Amino acid sequence: MSSVLEVLTRSPVRRLDPRPTVLDVRVVTEAGGGPDKTILNSPRFLADRYRNLCAYMHPPGDPGFETLRAKAEQWQAPLLSVPDRGPRDWRVVTRLLDLCRRERVAIWHGHDYKSNALGLLIGRFWPMRLATTVHGWVKHTKRTPLYYAIDRFCLPRYERVVAVSPDLLEASRAAGVRPDRCVLIENGIDTDEYRRARAPARAELRSSVPPGRLVVGAVGRLSEEKGFDVLIRAADRLLNEGLDFEVWIVGTGDQREPLEKIIAERQRGDRIRLLGYRADMVDLYHAMDVFVLSSLREGLPNVVLEAMALEVPVLATRIAGVPRLVSDGTDGLLVTPGDEEELTAGLRRILADADVRHRLAAAGRRTIEDRYSFRLRMEKMRAVYDELLRTCPKS
Repeated sequence: MSSVLEVLTRSPVRRLDPRPTVLDVRVVTEAGGGPDKTILNSPRFLADRYRNLCAYMHPPGDPGFETLRAKAEQWQAPLLSVPDRGPRDWRVVTRLLDLCRRERVAIWHGHDYKSNALGLLIGRFWPMRLATTVHGWVKHTKRTPLYYAIDRFCLPRYERVVAVSPDLLEASRAAGVRPDRCVLIENGIDTDEYRRARAPARAELRSSVPPGRLVVGAVGRLSEEKGFDVLIRAADRLLNEGLDFEVWIVGTGDQREPLEKIIAERQRGDRIRLLGYRADMVDLYHAMDVFVLSSLREGLPNVVLEAMALEVPVLATRIAGVPRLVSDGTDGLLVTPGDEEELTAGLRRILADADVRHRLAAAGRRTIEDRYSFRLRMEKMRAVYDELLRTCPKS
């Protein structure tokens, strides 16, 4: 079913609206990932000043886009479908150019290498400010060097480059972005939406979990950089030691079969479960006793923010923006990425000590409230847009 905005934008002229239009543009497959939580949540926090549209390029017929559409409806985000058949599909360019003209886009906000390249191209035919957010280069494929090269070309030509973690800020500067065009705006969390208050949901989801058994949760795309294989091996070692827990891994991706093979080889299908995509994530966090981030590469993962906001004690790898968010031993535990021994030891400690879990959970919530609220993040983002429209000459 088409969204209200998709119907509206098929008309030749849009409604008169005094607010400047910001177009967030992203390439996505399947149900998306962490950046979508930021992008699709943004419009309602900027509505008093800006009119946000979210244009998503995606493979035609990808069923995951319907999942994104449901998220957009939930978060009141105007979502536009831009079918994309690959690098030779030049209709993507004309569709986005027509959209910019029709909606009188004032700011193009890219979120990946392709939207950054398209912004530079379309900006030659429609006058608009150029901003981008660097969420992190994490998934390595044979095309990754090409994507990096495209971004290294594009980023220095953008008027504002937003990085979600200090390491990405430094990487952007190393790519040639002028320091006065770089800004650090870390991810945030809606502390009203992510607030622990769902005891009935916890009880229902844990109905098959024996009394006294703990639940370890992990969330993310099932891909190599998430390190779920390390988590599975660590969990297997602790189960062999006699600890009573099970692991729920939420997400979809191309590593499902290899992960299933590891689980089967260790005969842990009754204790380590791949749950696939879930729409009830807030409820699932309530059902978890521990949250583990085992990633090898990240920016600043939204899932860690969500777990902390919902008072789930966190064990995470020491990567990118995570050490800035999590203070080891205070509001979470940190381990070296890819180190199975450290992950096993950290998980053993947090599972074996209820006092540690309670202390970390309470401190994690305070950290989110004090430093990582989504409203505060969007105030910073609005200031970037205000400055672009007020002071920046057209590149």
